[in-house]
Amino acid sequence: MGERSLISVAIIGGGPGGLGTAIALAQIPFLNVTLYEKNPEPRETGAGISLGANAWKVLDLLGASQGVKGGSKSNTHQRNAYNGKVLNVVEHPETSDAESRGSIRARRTRLQSALLARVPEGIIQFNRKLVHLEDLTDSGVRLVFQDQTEVVADLVVGADGIHSGVRKYLFPEHKLRFTGNTAWRVLIPNSRLTDIPEITTTTAWWWGESGHVYFSDVDEEYEQSDPLFEITIRSYNEPEIPGKTVGWGIPATNKRVFARVKEFDRRIRDAVNLVGEGEWWEFAGFAGPRLDKIIGWNKIALIGDASHPLSGAFGSGATFAMEDGWILARALEYTQFLFHPIQDALEIFDKIRTPYYNKIYEHLDESQEKMQQFRAQNKEFDAILQAKIDLMLYGDKDFIYKNDISKTWKEYFQDEKRQHRP
Repeated sequence: MGERSLISVAIIGGGPGGLGTAIALAQIPFLNVTLYEKNPEPRETGAGISLGANAWKVLDLLGASQGVKGGSKSNTHQRNAYNGKVLNVVEHPETSDAESRGSIRARRTRLQSALLARVPEGIIQFNRKLVHLEDLTDSGVRLVFQDQTEVVADLVVGADGIHSGVRKYLFPEHKLRFTGNTAWRVLIPNSRLTDIPEITTTTAWWWGESGHVYFSDVDEEYEQSDPLFEITIRSYNEPEIPGKTVGWGIPATNKRVFARVKEFDRRIRDAVNLVGEGEWWEFAGFAGPRLDKIIGWNKIALIGDASHPLSGAFGSGATFAMEDGWILARALEYTQFLFHPIQDALEIFDKIRTPYYNKIYEHLDESQEKMQQFRAQNKEFDAILQAKIDLMLYGDKDFIYKNDISKTWKEYFQDEKRQHRP
């Protein structure tokens, strides 16, 4: 057999999903991988990110877990936002090797840096904003960037987030909608909050009728002299303002943020008042219908939020995206000597990941339906709040938070061997 020609891969987007995919694909000798990032330098907008057993498992596979540290979520409280009453405490019991590290809340920049450190030199090109995709039928995909540079790639990976430009070319009829759900996020030194100990001693969700507040450490307790602390405020019924409702990170004034918590417990208001002007960032939530397929043109794969626009419904989007990239790498290894290696690998990728995302959508739909039924029968806020917490905490979500992506691949591989056994 002759020497195999290199397959060129263009990854669009340098978030955790794109970086994780670059790491996984760069380890495969017959792939020539380039990641195109629209920003002029590495950038991760946001505040904290939650990482649990599913995240540790894929980060281990990518060799990036050692670089990620954060605040423990082992003692998580659910509270009434109006009076501070503790409604539930979760201790997060852990058992396996991955789970023994526990669930943490880390700075998003920590995850970004850990992944960046594992991407081989020369793979990332910054200042490359995608503006056009074209299917060249038998000769790959033509990509055009804002600076007028062009490349042709055999395989394109859309890792460009919920507002994915790659998805818009692949599925132009697919439309996002503003959910009315808007979040304001900030990281501030823990020392600012020392006079409000009930805020800083636990990870906590403080629930209101039209929004909630989330408090969490994002640094290990003794990691530095003044660790950072996250405050996230979320409002459920914001109006859409054409031209001003922006999906991912715009500055917000203290006045705008405080208006969302003015009826909440004094401790919440005090904490919010300790944030300096210009420190808040606003994020509007968008979502879209599930996709029947997350591949297209026989040469494009969508990963992460590009493939399942759920607006962070389960707080595990970065992990989903890294899992996608790792599975895509395994599929390409598996099909490398077949007649249509890219097409066959994409079919495998879709066969494994689309049903997984469908299950996530179904879980979300079922939870929303149960909540709507409960609201129709009960008018008391305390009862509605308790039902909401119970659904969030005790629904069967192990398939998400304890997912073992390497086991998923092994099971697929074993099924294939059984089906083709003479």
